[in-house]
Amino acid sequence: MKIIILGAGQVGSSVAESLVSEANDITVVDIDSKRLALLQDRFDLRTVVGNASHPSVLTNAGAHDADMVLAVTENDETNLVACKLAATLFNTPTKIARIRSTEYLTHPEIFSNENFCVDFAISPEQILTEYIEKLIEFPEALQVLDFASGKVSLVAVRALKGGALVGQQLQELRKHVPNVDTRVAAIFRKDRPIIPEGDTVIEAEDEVFFIAATENIRAVMRELRSMDKPVKHVMIAGGGKIGRRLAQTLENDYQVRIIEHNYQACERLAEEVNNTLVLHGDATDETLLESESIADMDMFCALTNDDENNIMSSLLAKRLGAHKVISLINRRAYVDLVQSGGIDIAISPAQVTIGSLLAYVRHGDVEAVHSLRRGAAEALELVAHGDAKSSNVVGRKIEDVKLPKGATIGAIVRGLPKSAGIFGRNLIAEMQEEPHRKSDDNIHVIIAHHDTIIEQEDHVILFVINRKMIREVEKLFQVSVGFL
Repeated sequence: MKIIILGAGQVGSSVAESLVSEANDITVVDIDSKRLALLQDRFDLRTVVGNASHPSVLTNAGAHDADMVLAVTENDETNLVACKLAATLFNTPTKIARIRSTEYLTHPEIFSNENFCVDFAISPEQILTEYIEKLIEFPEALQVLDFASGKVSLVAVRALKGGALVGQQLQELRKHVPNVDTRVAAIFRKDRPIIPEGDTVIEAEDEVFFIAATENIRAVMRELRSMDKPVKHVMIAGGGKIGRRLAQTLENDYQVRIIEHNYQACERLAEEVNNTLVLHGDATDETLLESESIADMDMFCALTNDDENNIMSSLLAKRLGAHKVISLINRRAYVDLVQSGGIDIAISPAQVTIGSLLAYVRHGDVEAVHSLRRGAAEALELVAHGDAKSSNVVGRKIEDVKLPKGATIGAIVRGLPKSAGIFGRNLIAEMQEEPHRKSDDNIHVIIAHHDTIIEQEDHVILFVINRKMIREVEKLFQVSVGFL
């Protein structure tokens, strides 16, 4: 696939790295020649220096025969204009725009073919806000990921010494939660993946990924580790787009405090939030944290634009008694370093966002992609099409599906309505179709077992421990040419 990526920032660079490794023809456009030089030194791709919203630059990038334009610069207006030009001048089949401002997102008609011709809009800030919100809702989890319109969740937890399942085989899981169907999709032990079998024994400190119907998640988590007390008090460092959105999302259900060092930003924040206490100060100021009862905070979220500030404020908050700390870290090299230290969860914004973009370039009917373990593994939601003759999966038991070693089918969701588009999560479609959601009565969550049969139009959720297997998995779900 020939893809033009507009913007070589954190999101654009991460997407380029991922897509190059999957044998796509990638061209990256940016006004910063130094950023592009670094990318070209590391990866086999083309770069073009220039403004992404200029027709001549798009022409030089090869827009005349591109299959897709990913407009992910940091400027919404540049992204919108680039999509419009790609449609009008080059007839590009798929246009995706990164949109940061809620002013645009709350008016989906802006993206229509009569206006800016955006096929799919993504908001990294909104994706991150929802991601962090889930971690606050389930404070025991390392990751909480939704599939099938929220009907199924994949959750990663650290198995702690003393947990009911530590030291026991996975086949004992059903005895501990007899009324809940669940499946362990993968285990990582000291960063090494372990393919789960019935006789696999969970050890303390294992990172366990399990899948279950969303309504049953808490019951399963109780068996893997002792439950933390529910979060009530949240402190946020950084009043930027993510910090503000998170405060607005949480303030009706939690007691929220937000620290911002810029006084003018504090004044704007105070006008935009209702039940959040806005504090002017430095989140790395020990005196300020202590005076604001940091020891009583159930969750401290460092969400500034500065990695070093996030790391230092998180470590300081943890030392002063905050129960759990989450830190936003852009530099990938820092993520593994700090999460093995005093920071409970280090979040890479690019890795959280990238799944939403990968869904659009996958082969077959992919509804969702989640990047796991800093991009080393993936969880996918694919729709099974065809029949027993034209498909390698439809009409077959799971034990008869020829999955590559390391790929696991965790669950099947049956009865979901067809999505507005064939690609991943689409904010435009979500905003337009929210009132018309299908009743849950006809939707069934089936946790996968060896004799489970996959039916036509089932949403199949898979865990893949190595991204190199993705293409093989996608081929399995592609129907033969003769199928109509």
